[in-house]
Amino acid sequence: MGREIELFKSKERKGRQEVADFLRHLADKVSSGNLVLKQGQEEVTVQLPETVYLEVEVEDEHKRKKGVQHKLEIELKWYDNDDAGGPLELE
Repeated sequence: MGREIELFKSKERKGRQEVADFLRHLADKVSSGNLVLKQGQEEVTVQLPETVYLEVEVEDEHKRKKGVQHKLEIELKWYDNDDAGGPLELE
């Protein structure tokens, strides 16, 4: 099994509109194939290939103190020299 190395991580509370604005801006950067993530002194540059794996997951997790935590995860994955992909429709 491979070893995972975390290059960048951010977690913050934002309003729904702020999240939507961020995702629109992120979508533009994904479309261009080049994005830079910055927070304070941390910065990472990401070069995306033409084809990536798109994983969308919705889950509920019961937290003992706070109740049910709902989660929507959108993940992009790719491998060096890999052109595989599959269709997903957003309605």
